[in-house]
Amino acid sequence: MPTKLLFATLAAALAAFVANAFAQTPAAAVPRPAPQPVAAAIATPTPPPPTLDATSWLLMDYATGQVLLDGNADARVEPASITKIMTSYVVSAELAHGKIHMEDPVTISENAWRSGGAGTDGSTSFLELNSQVPLKQLLYGMIIQSGNDAAIALAEHTAGSEELFATLMNQYAAQLGMTGTHYVDASGLPNANHYTTAHDVALLSRALIRDFPDEYAIYKIKDFEWNGIKQHNRNTLLWRDSSVDGIKTGHTSSAGFCLATSALRGEQRLIAVVMGAKSEKARADANQELLNYGFRFFESHKLYTTSKPLATPELWKGAAPTVALGVAEDVVVTLPRGRYADLKASMDLPARLIAPLQKGQAVGSLKVELDGKTLVERPIVVLEEAVEGGFFKRMVDGVMLWFESDEKPATSEVPASAG
Repeated sequence: MPTKLLFATLAAALAAFVANAFAQTPAAAVPRPAPQPVAAAIATPTPPPPTLDATSWLLMDYATGQVLLDGNADARVEPASITKIMTSYVVSAELAHGKIHMEDPVTISENAWRSGGAGTDGSTSFLELNSQVPLKQLLYGMIIQSGNDAAIALAEHTAGSEELFATLMNQYAAQLGMTGTHYVDASGLPNANHYTTAHDVALLSRALIRDFPDEYAIYKIKDFEWNGIKQHNRNTLLWRDSSVDGIKTGHTSSAGFCLATSALRGEQRLIAVVMGAKSEKARADANQELLNYGFRFFESHKLYTTSKPLATPELWKGAAPTVALGVAEDVVVTLPRGRYADLKASMDLPARLIAPLQKGQAVGSLKVELDGKTLVERPIVVLEEAVEGGFFKRMVDGVMLWFESDEKPATSEVPASAG
């Protein structure tokens, strides 16, 4: 191509890009949508949450992990047999990795028999000294009967000793973000260095349901018989409320009466945790109050899906003029009923997006708030790979970028629902 023609073509392209650039809407300026229609304009008040007579408590939405209600939820407390939720989580994780198997014969050691067997004051599966019991039966005995001997035997088989198993428990706790928890044994016998929080119990319960649904199904079984002895699950809500399908009780004189429960009504699952109640009835009543309040006065909404772009800002030096941005996973929020229209969503994006960009690459953030409190925050990612344009496109955009400000704001409101 002759030199004069080349420069004439480049000049024309540059002029066109200049004209277009200064006429474009800012990259993050997406429209604010109309809120979902409501049945009536009358405000629906929400009564105050229940007041519980317990050391600490918490109500969590399973799908989002949002804490809906809590009282002293980060205080360190003695977990008692609530400990066995982590014991079953570790055993389930080791089963999933093929390190142990449901059919494994497990020898009942003197330590398991003496520390957690029939001669103790704690809950037991009545396992016989030096007998061999299939791992699956021990798992059932620990979860349903809350057998201390079963928990210790599982720990010894999984890690070689209960002490090493406690190390595994703490490692898994760290992975799950349980910052207020430390374990020294598998059954929950009292120890000054053995503690947790109501919040951590909820985090663990959510992880158990999510990561090991098959093992979690054991928690709703109401009774279990071993060696001719039939025992009932201590979670009385399994008989009282058909939506409850777990999780675990705990009690010692120093810990009080503890209970973690989960219930599924429709498509919504909640997790309730009560620590340090005054009686077995009180812990069941408190959990029931939390669950009923949560299901009655909170609702969940899917706001954004992975299939729909939240924004299509200008792409510099790219083969395409724009790039589609969205979320890597569906965004669901839980909020008080009737407050959907009060949600405020915004996203932060860089002033300029320059090719190449990889699919899934994080380039900004999405925040959803209610009354100034952040309900959820997620990264904004590239939905499809954005490849570089040709030589002239890159060269012209390079010149154009000289005229672009690095300081222009890129925060904007986004649709309250794009799902």
